[in-house]
Amino acid sequence: MKTINIISKITFTFILSTLAFNCSDLDEVVKDEVIGGQTSNPESAIAAAYGQLADGTFTDHGSVFGLQEYPTDECMLPTRGSDWGDGGKWRDLTEFTWGTTNAQVTGTWNALNSGITKTLIAIESLQENPNYANYDLFMAEAKALLILYVYNTLDLFNQAPYRDLFSDDKSLVFLQADTEIDNLISDLEAIIPNLANLGEQQTYNGRFTKQAAYALLADMYLNRAVFKDRYNSVSSFNFTETAVDNDGTDMDKVIYYSTLLINDRFSLESNYFDNFALSNSNGSEIIFAVIQENDNIRRSDNDFAYMSTGRAQKQTPDNRGTNGSNVGPDFYKTWEGNHDDPRFHRYYQYADGTWFMNDGTTTSVPAEDIRPDTGKPLVHFNRGLQVGQQYGPTLDGKGGFNMTADGRIAISKLYMEKNTTIPMDYTPEMNFNNPSEAILTQDQINAGVRNFKWEFDPENGNGNSAVDIPLYRLGGIYCMRAEAYFRKGETGLALADINTLRTSRTREALFDNAPGVALETLDDVTLYNEIGFEMYWEMYRRKQMIRFNTYDKAYTAKAATQPYLRVFAIPQSTIDVTDGIEQNFGYN
Repeated sequence: MKTINIISKITFTFILSTLAFNCSDLDEVVKDEVIGGQTSNPESAIAAAYGQLADGTFTDHGSVFGLQEYPTDECMLPTRGSDWGDGGKWRDLTEFTWGTTNAQVTGTWNALNSGITKTLIAIESLQENPNYANYDLFMAEAKALLILYVYNTLDLFNQAPYRDLFSDDKSLVFLQADTEIDNLISDLEAIIPNLANLGEQQTYNGRFTKQAAYALLADMYLNRAVFKDRYNSVSSFNFTETAVDNDGTDMDKVIYYSTLLINDRFSLESNYFDNFALSNSNGSEIIFAVIQENDNIRRSDNDFAYMSTGRAQKQTPDNRGTNGSNVGPDFYKTWEGNHDDPRFHRYYQYADGTWFMNDGTTTSVPAEDIRPDTGKPLVHFNRGLQVGQQYGPTLDGKGGFNMTADGRIAISKLYMEKNTTIPMDYTPEMNFNNPSEAILTQDQINAGVRNFKWEFDPENGNGNSAVDIPLYRLGGIYCMRAEAYFRKGETGLALADINTLRTSRTREALFDNAPGVALETLDDVTLYNEIGFEMYWEMYRRKQMIRFNTYDKAYTAKAATQPYLRVFAIPQSTIDVTDGIEQNFGYN
């Protein structure tokens, strides 16, 4: 069981139940819950601010993940016959037709603004208790979380509501990305002295530490040029603008903060998929993560694994996936010539030496593991990108798996659960009948390569997970530094960072634990692809595509689009009830 340290689980349960609200009417919410209202004790308030990270905001596929991934070439959630129509809200994200009323856009706006509001509550609660133990540390953490929520809101929506607790009238204002990015950077740099180093003062990678601040600063500096010129028609951003403190350029700052982390205590995992495994708590790469529990006390989410798994792919007799999201065909093509990269795929080996080859040659696997809460046998699928005909256990009709005579789990060719005449053959091609609409007919529901990068947690049903969600990890920091070096013209240093990533990852024992192969040269296309290989399905791709001028271009089920779609609309439900807010450019 993971440790929440100072912030108790009881506090999480109480505060998350009492502070649930809808943030559509921002003026009313912030006034009632923060200014002039009765605030919580500091510990409860800071717990609520952290809790919002895990309350779907960064863990549900339909929130920040959905907005950062589904509009990209990397990931999509098409309508599959009778499934995933849902009024077109998922297809909207792939087809760039979300408008001002899309439910997932609205839900993400509300979730992020709940984070802003809860951190404001924590800050006010601390202000009212200046003698509170660890006041400086907790205040720094609350302010850092506020910056994180505001930054993500500005990134996705170009503006964010905010009520200045230090002003006389505490009026509600709407921060704008092009001007506020500098303030966020300055504010975060100013509070670093009051943050703890990771591991000190009972901190861990689920708390905001100096190291988390360095990662967030590298991220903000890497994207600062985009924030300042969001609608640049040719995506010609000034990445070498003078830094906020006039000491070097934006890219110099990315290099500075990322180097602090690369030279810190973190190390790259040789098994890339350990970063996304059930055992990833306190992983060697994880700088700052959303901590998930499987104890029904605080919310957790299995979506990143569950959504891409087929319904007939059953980890236990009582668990299954939902045949939803898949890897985009355009992204899959970038892996051509790199299928031996340790980040592409990894076979699972059981303790008795059995490899799950997923090609028909593995006819059974040992029933050596069980689902903890039911005692039923557990099957481990391979990790990474899954393509072609799939194999796995099948049900015996009596609540269990079909077994062999010697007590092993039988492995068979799988068929789609919603259309049992169709083999579960995951194809890279997505041949939509209408190329501009992500709609598959019932006999096309197997289309799309699936991603098992995130380990499926079968405990407590299909919806919960104990897999922590890294928001910043060392692999991503190397990507940031490599890009910064490249944009400064220091291609050799960029290549060295990319090759560190490639060669630090190793394949499984089936391939003699061979390391990835180093590159000899690096250009902008190769760098772009390598960042994708490292960071796919980690809420990174949209920002990357905008920086590299690929987001506006046409790709599968998506026509070429205008720059205003680089940000999402402010939900119409917010516009209707909130004085002083204006809709983003380009939206009616």
